[in-house]
Amino acid sequence: MASPGPSTTAVADTPIEALEITNLYLTFETPLPSPLFRRNTHTGNATVKIPEPPNLTSYADPRTWAPHRKNVLLFLSCVATFLTAYTAGSYSPPAALIQASLSPVPSTVEPVLAGITTFCVGFGLAPMMLAPLSEMNGRYPVFVVAGVVYVVFQGICGVVTSLPALLVARFLVGGGASVFSTMVGGVIADMYDKEERNTPMALFSGSVLAGTGLGPMVCAIMAERWGDLERYGDAWKWTWWHQVIMGGVLMVAFVVFFKESRGSVLLSRKAKALNKWYEELEREGYYGVSFGDDKGQEKAGENTTSSEESNDDGDEKKRSSSASTNGQEGTTTIKRIRWLVKEDEERASIGKMIAVSVSRPFHLLFTEPVIFFFSAWVAFAWGVLYLTFGSIPYVFQHVYGWSLEQSGYTFAAIILGAIIGTTMSIYQQRLLSHPKWADNLQVIAAEPTSSSVPDRTPPPQMNTAYSPTDKIWTFLRTRFPSSSPESRLYFSCITSTFLPIGLYLFGFTATPSIHWILPAIGIFLCTIGILSIYLAVFNYFADVYHKYASSALAAQSLCRNLVGGAFPLVTRLMYRNLGEAKAGAVLGSIAVLLTVVPWVLVLEGERIRGRSVFALSLEKKP
Repeated sequence: MASPGPSTTAVADTPIEALEITNLYLTFETPLPSPLFRRNTHTGNATVKIPEPPNLTSYADPRTWAPHRKNVLLFLSCVATFLTAYTAGSYSPPAALIQASLSPVPSTVEPVLAGITTFCVGFGLAPMMLAPLSEMNGRYPVFVVAGVVYVVFQGICGVVTSLPALLVARFLVGGGASVFSTMVGGVIADMYDKEERNTPMALFSGSVLAGTGLGPMVCAIMAERWGDLERYGDAWKWTWWHQVIMGGVLMVAFVVFFKESRGSVLLSRKAKALNKWYEELEREGYYGVSFGDDKGQEKAGENTTSSEESNDDGDEKKRSSSASTNGQEGTTTIKRIRWLVKEDEERASIGKMIAVSVSRPFHLLFTEPVIFFFSAWVAFAWGVLYLTFGSIPYVFQHVYGWSLEQSGYTFAAIILGAIIGTTMSIYQQRLLSHPKWADNLQVIAAEPTSSSVPDRTPPPQMNTAYSPTDKIWTFLRTRFPSSSPESRLYFSCITSTFLPIGLYLFGFTATPSIHWILPAIGIFLCTIGILSIYLAVFNYFADVYHKYASSALAAQSLCRNLVGGAFPLVTRLMYRNLGEAKAGAVLGSIAVLLTVVPWVLVLEGERIRGRSVFALSLEKKP
């Protein structure tokens, strides 16, 4: 906004202060009118200083931020996601030491492993209440407060001596940690358009799996080397303390470097800053703003008009507040205005928002087949990931006679799988964006060349009409259009098969006569499959369900975390009773059945979406 100065517009001697205030809706695209710095001579001393305009640069649309600013927030979010996933995986290796530190000492380690379950329950339930708060008050305060809860109760886990207290503390750790997983997707959606979202989402998903692998690896080493209680005492509790330190440093970085990314919250702050300035101007006797001409008036006021047309309740306040007053006819339109934000008026009370946030995911889960089956798909994949916390140490110690530390190194396969899977996901999206896969390719090829350049070389697609590769691109454009919402699933149809392949490989090759590298490769393949499933579900829900995406994602998150929390409780029993081969066969067979889910959507997605009340209503809206 330009600095204030004397107005050069001729304005009639109209008592502007007597005009009714007009409320207009503000968006990031709304052009701001120019204040009229023509002071009313009846208000007193004419030498009063004009109030300075607010600095609006901090209220810019997050999607227009500079790349370095987006990268800072994305980096902090991915580090936070990595650390919370690290926390989830770090609990299992020192379970026997935790058991010995409790009073009374549990007879078996299974009750201690319930700490994974309570962590997952808190992880799944907390976002249903915290997500509405982040939408109303912004991401920043929710991240900071939840992060403090996460760090504090992580420290409490290291000092409690009773099992119930430990389980409650783990529940609160999971609740605080949950925002750095479920809401990071919201931060990414705040900053990136649909076409740009895949790469940051892939980095976010890779951070989840990399942290899940590194946590148990590091803590297995600590538990093994400091596990002699007589020699080292409570040194093993550094499995807690080092996480508290990392979490504390992270929260300091969040407080200093993280900026609010919720667009509607920034827009509300922008409106408040402008309204406050207008009030300061009027207190000093400077009334009104200039829209320049009728066209400018129409452009600036279009939000109010569209709002009135979209509301059938005939709100008298809105109709009266949209009145305008003209200055000199045909030259200047003068108004006293205040800015409103449509999202603020449409927002319900916090109680109602939480009620909807809690109830709608269950409604979608049981009324939308797409959400139900995708939630089952990703929940099973997540259960397998949490299953590795117990299955890897058990199998490699039981079958190969390794120590806890040696078996912990096997979690490197998860880290490597996360890195490779993330790289594959980024390049898969680039392949999907290939010009020859674009839907408008044939239109481009049919356009005549410019007459001013008669010897112009035809586009490559026109010269390769009979090449085999051209036929492949034509088939892909026709049968698998890149603009379809189901395009998010094309590659996952293939890469998700790595999950059952990895489960079979891990189960059938974990024998003393077969080298340990083969079951490790199975873990590596499982990780790539899990990452592709996680990424596909998030992107597909975001594209299809739009404003209901948070509810759809909350439904799958709850299923995912409940199943993930349940699997560690039965891991040892399953492998002990069934054996490695049969356990792998059962899990691999379930994975094979669920791998059918994306294929059904790819082949019949348009028809299935046509039967969805939610998806269909959103497709009809502009």
